[in-house]
Amino acid sequence: MQKHADFAEFTELVPTAAIRTERHGWRAKCLQRLIRLDLPVPQTVALPTETVRAIAAGQMPDTAGIAAIFGPDFLVSVRSSPEKPEWGGPGTVLNVGMNDAVHAQLIESHGKEAADALYLRFVQIYAVNVARLDPDMFHDDPGPKALETALALYRAETDEPFPQSPARQLAEVLRSMARAWEGTTARLLRQAKGAPAEAPLGLVIQRMALGIGPGLSGSGEIQFVDSVTGLPRITGRFRGQSQGRKASEETLYLVHDPRGASLEEADPALFARLVEYGARCREHLREEMQIEFTIESGAPMLIDAVRVRRSGRAAVRIAVTLAEEGIISREDALLRVEPRALTELLHYQVDPRGAQDLLARGIAASPGAATGRIVFTASDAQASAARDEPCILVRRETVPEDVRGMHAAVAVLTERGGMTSHAAVIARGLGLPCIVGCADLAVNPRDRTVTAPDGRIFREGDVFTVDGTNGTVLAGAAEMLEPALDDGFRTLLRWADNVRDIGIRANADTPDDARTARMFEAEGIGLARTEHMFFDDDRLTLMREMIFADTPNDRRIALERLLPMQRADFTALFEIMAGLPVCIRLFDPPLHEFLPHDREGMRELAEALDRPLSEVTRRCEALREFNPMLGMRGVRLGVTVPEIYDMQARAIFEAAVEAGRRGAPIVPEVMIPLVSAAREVEIVKTRIDAVASAVRTEMKAEFTWRLGVMVETPRAALRAGEIAHHAHFLSFGTNDLTQMTYGLSRDDAGRFMSTYVKQGVYAEDPFHILDVEGVGELLLIGASRGRAARRDVTISVCGEHGGNPESIAFCRAAGFDYVSCSPFRVPVARLAAAHFAILAPKPKKRS
Repeated sequence: MQKHADFAEFTELVPTAAIRTERHGWRAKCLQRLIRLDLPVPQTVALPTETVRAIAAGQMPDTAGIAAIFGPDFLVSVRSSPEKPEWGGPGTVLNVGMNDAVHAQLIESHGKEAADALYLRFVQIYAVNVARLDPDMFHDDPGPKALETALALYRAETDEPFPQSPARQLAEVLRSMARAWEGTTARLLRQAKGAPAEAPLGLVIQRMALGIGPGLSGSGEIQFVDSVTGLPRITGRFRGQSQGRKASEETLYLVHDPRGASLEEADPALFARLVEYGARCREHLREEMQIEFTIESGAPMLIDAVRVRRSGRAAVRIAVTLAEEGIISREDALLRVEPRALTELLHYQVDPRGAQDLLARGIAASPGAATGRIVFTASDAQASAARDEPCILVRRETVPEDVRGMHAAVAVLTERGGMTSHAAVIARGLGLPCIVGCADLAVNPRDRTVTAPDGRIFREGDVFTVDGTNGTVLAGAAEMLEPALDDGFRTLLRWADNVRDIGIRANADTPDDARTARMFEAEGIGLARTEHMFFDDDRLTLMREMIFADTPNDRRIALERLLPMQRADFTALFEIMAGLPVCIRLFDPPLHEFLPHDREGMRELAEALDRPLSEVTRRCEALREFNPMLGMRGVRLGVTVPEIYDMQARAIFEAAVEAGRRGAPIVPEVMIPLVSAAREVEIVKTRIDAVASAVRTEMKAEFTWRLGVMVETPRAALRAGEIAHHAHFLSFGTNDLTQMTYGLSRDDAGRFMSTYVKQGVYAEDPFHILDVEGVGELLLIGASRGRAARRDVTISVCGEHGGNPESIAFCRAAGFDYVSCSPFRVPVARLAAAHFAILAPKPKKRS
């Protein structure tokens, strides 16, 4: 380390130098590690962040002292070295120190053409990035007088000759880069990348490795795994240069390739050294690295190394492989994979290497990608599926009766909506790629057209690709990557299960959902929404008959025809889950959702029910509500139309007995939705107890069951102590709880939410990231009061937030027993829970 009289301190990189990432940046630390591995790295000096900040403020370090380290007539590069590579930084400046004297030396050693090219490149970079001259004046000019012209232009614009002092050039480059980092534009850019506004920057000054010479010379990058798949594969490029009377450049493949010459063939020994350097980096840096290198007359130099960029599937394979080879620990492997990156492995993904025709962007509501012909109605989607033609359901926004079409489609695209809109929630549950809030597209359901921002009009039957991972809509069929549920994926999640300390269940409404949940090793079903079982055509008619029944007895008769269907549904869920807990939410939505909304639909319903159209119209209008979300739904239906819950309870208990006789004993969990008062729970529980007793007598079978409450109103959270006296478990439904706490509609909030987040009204979309300050406080109050009243009460979250890593951290810290999320988010939740178990202290034990 070399200290100087002024404030500044700079360090020549040697194995023993005190280089710290938070002070000198990632690049300086990485280069020092390469030096410690005895790899050929050019002479390098690092400037710490306090020096860079002082430079930006106008206080220059001892640039003459820095120059003295490199000796007379030096050539160096200056590169940024922020704390994290993803923060970016000012662009690299090459060939600092180039002047007339060095130019003359290079003419003697490498020829005039090469020397002129190097000098010209530096003049152009210096004029544009340091002197801030018009870039159009210093464009590439292949003519023999290009250098002479550039130097003359510089003199004319600055009224002085191009600087010849290497120390002055270095000082000006350092000042330019430091000030660029502190500028407003740079601050905004790095904040967009997740860096703090005051993020530190170090600078690295490195002797140039020119990569030119009479023998094999050039520059390139090499990595040893595929960035998309994570499989071992040498990729990169090498731009070779041969020096003679006419300089020429040739891009070589790295390994033997039938398409052309390769570095491996040109110099096998040198190629083997590069491979050995990569293996050394992998073992000692404990990471797959991309190495930037130069070769000068057959001698290699490593000028940089960065972590290989990788897809989610590659990240999993690399982490597991490194751990299995003993290079990193299993905990390190878990922490190296971002939980959300797992979504790439669960679905088809658009291959980033293929051509794409981008039409529009929307909100990426459900991950995965699919290609199909666009349709505009649920019935058309079902017809397309019957013909085995993949289709994409395009709607302005979906309604409950569109669920049939969503089941039939391979993807969903809506013009309106947000992350917790109907389309988004159902699509995530089904594992369907989905984009919502795609306002760039104008959907015309009457004409059955979609108009793109560029004016192109697409009609029913045209092919789209929906990328629900990135929120992009593509015209035509894109190249796809298949799901990657391989041994590496399963191994990583097995390691996660060994360390996590909060349960993970799945929200599953159908047997297919349940099978997906088992495939992803969920620990049970935390939410089965029974209303989704009523939208199939055969059941919808019976449901409408029940709604139009005039007396409780007539309702009971209609429901008796639905009973065997519900029983079969629940039996299938119990058998698939094979003894794991299954929590079934009783009927929740308002009845009008099962009725038609247009006159044509009402006419068809009148024919089906053999009733006058006027009566059907009158009944449909009578059931409409000004605010259905806060109207006659949930437990309110259970109290006022108790026959629905009676039928469902009987179906649950009969299914539990049937499934238990054929397999593991079943303890069904029955959950009451939208509770706001303990008396509601008492009323419903009394009737369900009566149904349970009747089933025990009729089926001559003993069984136990657990009653729970879905806490999704603020009052239920506040009165959780009273409610817990009647319930075995309290499961927070954070979707509706967030709506009621904020007074926001989740289906409409997407129209203004981005503006609110941008202006700092909300830190994040509360329907996407759990609001720990408001909604979270209600969760804590509810959990605390519930446990105070009943020590053994189970506490969980079953809203969409349950699959969000940040929300899982909150629930774990609060000591919740489990979270429940969409089946395709279960792997994400398992890995996220493992991250928090490794990084955070254990939650407090219950007293």
